[in-house]
Amino acid sequence: MNALTGAFDWLGAGKNWRGDAGIQHRLLEHLGFTGLSMLVACLVALPVALWLGHLGKGGALAVNISNIGRAIPTLALLALLSLTPLREHGETPTLIALVLFAIPPVLTNAYIGMREADRAVVEAARGMGMSGGQVFRRVELPLAFPLLMTGIRSAAVQTVATATLAAIPGGGGLGRVITAGFNLQNTSQVVAGALLVAVLALLVEGLLVLAGRWADPMRHRRGRTTQDGTGGETGTSTEPAPAAA
Repeated sequence: MNALTGAFDWLGAGKNWRGDAGIQHRLLEHLGFTGLSMLVACLVALPVALWLGHLGKGGALAVNISNIGRAIPTLALLALLSLTPLREHGETPTLIALVLFAIPPVLTNAYIGMREADRAVVEAARGMGMSGGQVFRRVELPLAFPLLMTGIRSAAVQTVATATLAAIPGGGGLGRVITAGFNLQNTSQVVAGALLVAVLALLVEGLLVLAGRWADPMRHRRGRTTQDGTGGETGTSTEPAPAAA
C-alpha cells in the first residue's frame, strides 16, 4: 500500500512530467512508436488476410507463417536488433519488433472473419449477380468487420504493453520510467510507470471499442428493431441486408 501511495505522490509531482525524461515526453514516445507499428502491421496484414480470405486459398499457410513470430520472445528480438546497424536509426529496432509482434493477431482475425462470413448470404449475393469485388466490399467485409476489429484491438493492447520492453535495450517510451525507477531503487517510480502503461492500455482498448462500434458498417442493421404499438421492442430484424445491398 505504501508503494501505491508513493506512486500516486510521484505522479502528482509536476517535476516528473517535464523534460526529456519526464512522463509527458515518454508518453509521446510510447504513443508514437506504438501507433506507427500498428499502422505498418495493419498495412501489411490486412490486405493479405482479406484477399486470401476472399479467395479461400492460402490463408492457413499465411496465418501459420505469421504465427511463427509469436514463438520469438519480443525482448530477445529487441536485443538482437539493437546489436545490428539498425540501432543507429533511433527507434527502428523497436518498430520492427513491434510490427512483427502485431501482425499475427491482425492477420489471423481478419482472415478468420472473412472465412466465417455466412456462406448462405455470400452465395445469395452471388446469385443476385454481384461481382467478386461487390461481394467482397458489400457482403464479406461488413460481416467480417467485428472479428477484424477484435484482432486490431488485441494487437494494439498487446503492443502498448510490450513496447515497455523497448526501454531495456535502451529504447524510449514509458518503459524508461520503470527502468529508471529500478536503477534508482525507487519502488514508487516503478509502480507509477506500471500504472501509466496499464491505464494507457485500457484507454486504447476503450477508444478502439468505440471506434469499432462507430465504424461498423452493419451497426444500423444489427441494431434494427421493430416497435409494437406501445413503443416496445418486439425483436430484431433478420433480413440478410448485406446480400441485398
